[in-house]
Amino acid sequence: MAEQYIIRLKNLTKSFEDTRVLKGIDLDIRDKEFVTFLGPSGCGKTTTLRIIGGFTEPDAGDVFFEGKRINHLPPYKRQVNTVFQRYALFPHLDVFENVAFGLRLTKTPEEQIQKRVAEMLGLVNLKGFQTRRVEQLSGGQQQRVAIARALVNHPKVLLLDEPLGALDLKLRKEMQAELKSIQQRMGITFIYVTHDQEEALTMSDTIVVMRDGEIQQIGTPQDIYNEPKNAFVADFIGESNIVDAVMPEDKTVTFGGKTLPCVDVGFEPGEAVDMVIRPEDLKVVPLEEGQFTGKVQRVIFKGVHYEMKVLDDTGFLWTIHSTICEDAGQEIGMRVAPFDIHIMKKMKKRRKKSKEKAVSGEAVSKEVEGKK
Repeated sequence: MAEQYIIRLKNLTKSFEDTRVLKGIDLDIRDKEFVTFLGPSGCGKTTTLRIIGGFTEPDAGDVFFEGKRINHLPPYKRQVNTVFQRYALFPHLDVFENVAFGLRLTKTPEEQIQKRVAEMLGLVNLKGFQTRRVEQLSGGQQQRVAIARALVNHPKVLLLDEPLGALDLKLRKEMQAELKSIQQRMGITFIYVTHDQEEALTMSDTIVVMRDGEIQQIGTPQDIYNEPKNAFVADFIGESNIVDAVMPEDKTVTFGGKTLPCVDVGFEPGEAVDMVIRPEDLKVVPLEEGQFTGKVQRVIFKGVHYEMKVLDDTGFLWTIHSTICEDAGQEIGMRVAPFDIHIMKKMKKRRKKSKEKAVSGEAVSKEVEGKK
C-alpha cells in the first residue's frame, strides 16, 4: 500500500526583498504524523509553516493537500488551524466563548457548540474553567485555551509556531508531553516549529532540520541524533566534537597524527572530511590505554554527568560527558568505539566552536565547578 501523505511541498521558493528565505523545499508529510521544523532563526521554518497555512504565498513551487493543489486557497478554506506563540485570545470573552468563537462564525447549532467546547476543554485539562476570564489564567492555561480553540473545528492539520516560547522551563517540559498526548488522542497531523532541539527530540515522529532556506536532513529523532547527515546537523542537534580529519581508506580515519578505525565507507582515498564524535561516546581511560590523550582544562557538574573540556596536543578542545570526574590539570586517555565515529563530507561553511581558547595553570583550577 502506498504511503498516505496529507501534505506535499514541491520545490517551494520564497524571497523577501533581496533575501531568498526558501531555496527549493521538497517535503512529504504523512497523515497523523507529528512533524517538527527545526533550525536556527532565519532558516525558513516559519515561512514554510505560513505557506502551508495559507498566510504566505510561495514565489514558485506547489502545496498539495490530500492530492489537491491549494497554493491560492485562503487560510479559512484550508482544513488547517494555527496556534501562534502569541495566543491572540480575546480578553473580553471568557474561556468558553474563546473556544467557541470559530464555531459561532460557522453558525454551528448551540447544542453542538456546548458539546464540542466541553470536549475540547476536557482534552486540554481545563474542565471547570469555562467562565474564567483570560487575564485570570496562567501562561500555560492560556496556551491550552488557544489549542482548544484551534482544535474545536476538527482540522485535519494543526500548525504550531513556537507556542511554548513564552513559558518557563518547567511548564514548557510539561506542555511538551501534553501536546504529544493531545496529538495522539486527536489522531491528526501536527506540524511544529521550534529552534529548541530538546522539544524536537521529545515530541516528534519526524524532524526536518533546516538551514539557510534548505532542508539538511529528514528523519526520526533517533536517526537525526545518532546518524546526522552533516556537521551542521550534528552540531545543532545536541553537542558534538567536530574535527578536521582525512579518510586514507575505507573504515580508517586520521586526525592530528592519530589513526582510528571507523565503520564509514565510500569516501575518496585521502579525502578531507569532518569527523564527529558525541561527548557521551568518548570514554575516559588511563593514559596508557588511550587512543589519544589530553589534559583536562575544566570540569562542570551537570547533575546527571560531568562535562569535561580536554585539550589534546594538536590544540583541539574536546568535550566529554561522563559519570567519571577527573581533576583539572590531569592528563587522561580517551577512547571511542568505531561505530561511534561519524564521518561526513566537508561542509563549505561550518561554525568552528570547538577550538575554544584554552585556559591554563592556576586560572584553570579556579574554573572547576564539579567535585568528585
